[in-house]
Amino acid sequence: MPATHPSRSYAGTAYVTDARGRGVGPAQLQGNEIMRQPSRTIGLVDRNISALLARREAEESALGWQELLADRITAFAGSMPFLWLHAILFGGWVILNLGLLPGLPAFDPTFVILAMVASVEAIFLSTFILITQNRMQAQADRRADLNLQVSLLSEHEITRLIKMVAEIGERMQVPAAQHPELDELKEDVHPEQVLETLEKRQRE
Repeated sequence: MPATHPSRSYAGTAYVTDARGRGVGPAQLQGNEIMRQPSRTIGLVDRNISALLARREAEESALGWQELLADRITAFAGSMPFLWLHAILFGGWVILNLGLLPGLPAFDPTFVILAMVASVEAIFLSTFILITQNRMQAQADRRADLNLQVSLLSEHEITRLIKMVAEIGERMQVPAAQHPELDELKEDVHPEQVLETLEKRQRE
């Protein structure tokens, strides 16, 4: 049996090597179980998800009873039970007032009451939907502002990294460090200039 040396870790799994440095197989740690190291990436993702969920719960808990009522009505209005309920209700209303059910008198033969009920319901439903859409639009605007700030911060950090790497490349006399595009990449991007350029291109 070849002699083995201390294990090396790849992708969170420990492997042992022989005298020539060749991989023998996963290290047998704690019986037949392979010892795995926790991934930092997974930890960051979990933390970000937990933070987002906590933020969403805080926003929902801060809503008043009027916003909650509007959300519930809007959710019910966009569901299949709401559709079937109106199909049965309006269908029965029409059949009854057309005289198709003997023994039951028609109470709305001209369907004026049905039209009035449907119109009033449409007014209230559209109002509830607009209330919910306005709140969702406000949330979307805040998230867009957050994404913009994160993008600007990332662009600023990348610009600093490019400057640092370019200076290192110049000192080490790397040919790629003399690329003409680096001078442009070293400059910070001003969002107002980008917006002005986009508006000019759209007007053209």
